[in-house]
Amino acid sequence: MEQFEGKVAVVTGAASGIGKALATAFADVGMKIVLADVEAAALEVAAEELRSSGADVFAVTADVAQAADVDRIGAAAMDVFGALHVACNNAGVSGGGLSWEIDLETWRWILDVDLWGVIHGVHTFTPLIIASGGGHIVNTASMAGLTSNPGMGPYNVAKHGVVTLSETLSVELQMTHPEVGVSVLCPGWVRTRINESERNRPDLVGVEEVEETDAGLLAMKEMVNTWIAEGLQPAHVASLVIEAMRENRFYVLTHPEWQGMISDRIDRMLSGANPWANLPGN
Repeated sequence: MEQFEGKVAVVTGAASGIGKALATAFADVGMKIVLADVEAAALEVAAEELRSSGADVFAVTADVAQAADVDRIGAAAMDVFGALHVACNNAGVSGGGLSWEIDLETWRWILDVDLWGVIHGVHTFTPLIIASGGGHIVNTASMAGLTSNPGMGPYNVAKHGVVTLSETLSVELQMTHPEVGVSVLCPGWVRTRINESERNRPDLVGVEEVEETDAGLLAMKEMVNTWIAEGLQPAHVASLVIEAMRENRFYVLTHPEWQGMISDRIDRMLSGANPWANLPGN
């Protein structure tokens, strides 16, 4: 995608973190933006910040786990701006623990947002981009979609799903609508609030918080909090996405030094070795 000025973008999870940074980057190159997030107050703050800088934005409070909400986002783009050229299916949550101990409600919540949210976006936004003459789709996965580290079962499953969905979509569009590009964003540690995802957990899914007693899992959570706090700035990640869109490049890997984890997984697979944790640190 070479031309951004005057084009229309949708960004989910736009109230904070990578989503907010993507929206800001799109505004900087002259795009009109539909911001979507489940956090209404934070969404309005983000929208006002962009408006104050001169950006043309429209905010939609929406839960990407609900197909009807994602349809409303797409409808807003068409009704307000008359087209849709870029869709960033970015909203995500996280949660962890031992795979067999994580309650099923948590599994469903994470898969509903992180995987079904992207499925809903692909289903709704792709036809609108085609009808608008082409553009680009960016699906936010994670390095967790290319590796399989412990304590992250639901998140790993969702993000692996996003990667393979994106790969499939890319090939399908090359065959049928090459005017629509696809990128999958697989970030490592970024300074976001994804480790505070419980703040957005729906009340109907809420369960009583169980005190963590496993020392290993507690230590892992503390390490993750530290790695996130010391991670990349979201604005840097957004700049990598813009670059990938300009180059029509599919994989967007934010941490080149982590690529060994991917090759190690593939090497183990091909050699018949068993999986093993290769945890990314600083």
